[in-house]
Formats: sequence, C-alpha cells, structure tokens
Amino acid sequence: MSAAPHSRARRLPQDVPVTQDDAEHEPWPRGISRRASMRISDVLAALQLEFPAVTPSKLRFLEEQGLVEPVRTPSGYRQYSPADVERLRFVLRQQRDRYMPLKVIGDRLAALDAGEEDEPTPRARLATADGVLQRPDTRVSADALASDAGVEPALVTELVEAGVLTPSPGGGFEPWAREIVVTAAALSEHGIDVRHLRQFRTAAERQADLVEQAVAPWRGQRNASSRARAATMAAELGELCARMHTALVRSSVADLLP
Repeated sequence: MSAAPHSRARRLPQDVPVTQDDAEHEPWPRGISRRASMRISDVLAALQLEFPAVTPSKLRFLEEQGLVEPVRTPSGYRQYSPADVERLRFVLRQQRDRYMPLKVIGDRLAALDAGEEDEPTPRARLATADGVLQRPDTRVSADALASDAGVEPALVTELVEAGVLTPSPGGGFEPWAREIVVTAAALSEHGIDVRHLRQFRTAAERQADLVEQAVAPWRGQRNASSRARAATMAAELGELCARMHTALVRSSVADLLP
C-alpha cells in the first residue's frame, strides 16, 4: 500500500477545542471524539458483536497497513479513540460486504480524509450492557439455531449427520450456520434434500484447500503481523471463490432458460 492514508490528514490534538478550520482538515470520520482512551481489549469488545472473528493481530495488521493510527503511550501500549473504532468498523465492513482489497479501502479512506468522497459520519457506539463492555458468546445450540432459522430441529441434525454442517468442539454453532440451514430448508422445498448437499460441502472444501495453499507462506511465520495478513488474505480469497462459484452456477443455469 502507498503512504498511510490516515497520516495524510493532520491529526488534531486530543484535548484542544475543534474550530471550523480544524474540522475541514480533520480525518474521517469527522465530529467523533479523537480522545484516545481505549485499549485493544475495549476496541475488540466494541467490534465483536458485528465482527466476531476480529483479533488483536488483525488490529495490528490494519495499523501496519496505515488504515488506523492508534496513539502510543510512553510505555508503548496502543490506545484508540471512538473515531479510530469507527474507522476500523468501516474497513471491516468494506472487506466483508464489498470484498474490497485493503489497498482499495485505503484509497477510499484517503479520499474521505481529503473530502473528495462523501460517507455519512457514523454514530460512535460501544457494545455494552449496563455500561459494561461485553464480549458476547456468538455460538448457539442446535435448538436455538433451528428456532432462529424457522426450521425443525431435525433438519439441523440431518445436516450435521450428512457432514454439511459442523458444530464447534463445544457443540455450538457459529453465526454463519444460520444461512446454511435457511438455504437448505429452501432447497428442500424444491426436492433437493440434505443428501444432495454433500457435494456443495465437498466443493467448498476443495476451494478452501486452494485458499490454504495461497496463504501458507504467511501462516507458517510466527510473527503476529504475518498471521493477520494470512487471515485477511484468506477472507478475501474465500469471498472471491464464493463469487466465482455463484457466477459459474448462474452461467450454467442460464442454459436451462428459454
């Protein structure tokens, strides 16, 4: 990536009143506190409701890529502001929802910082309960998963027995399992039952093998930055594989249309 986009705009002193001229040069998001008082653990708690897979290594990697610039204390610890958290939330959403590479996200942030693009200023928020930062357990039981997906528990059991759905070692299911269950239920209404879905799982595992080979050089390194880079690449490649699969299925189905 080119020069860090966050550093292209002047960082404002944290405890000095912001004038109109300051606001025009303030990095995006504007109008949100830049007082750095949050530790990494606080940032993770604020993000994990929406991004349960985010890790300290991921945050450090995004910092290395110039997408966020936490303040360092005299002891070397990172401290983040609410504006930093919203900046991170923007980056993670662009990756998840638009499949954007980090370089493109960096360019977008640079344009936002310079006022060349317009993005609604987010409302800063933290994940709390009674004012206490929370780390939610995102795994759910089979019964809860079935209830949330609006299906009979027997369907979840069938998907597990067929190897289409895999519970965690503790027996719970991750949030993405809901989409599998809902889609399986919809397919069953057209006569495509659980036993047919094993081929989808096999295809997904083969694609995952390709992704694993691509990120292996970084996963094999011990430093946290390389592991975070591997995780970011794996997520991007996984989404690209999914898009390719969808495009190919649509292309094949198009031959069946009149």
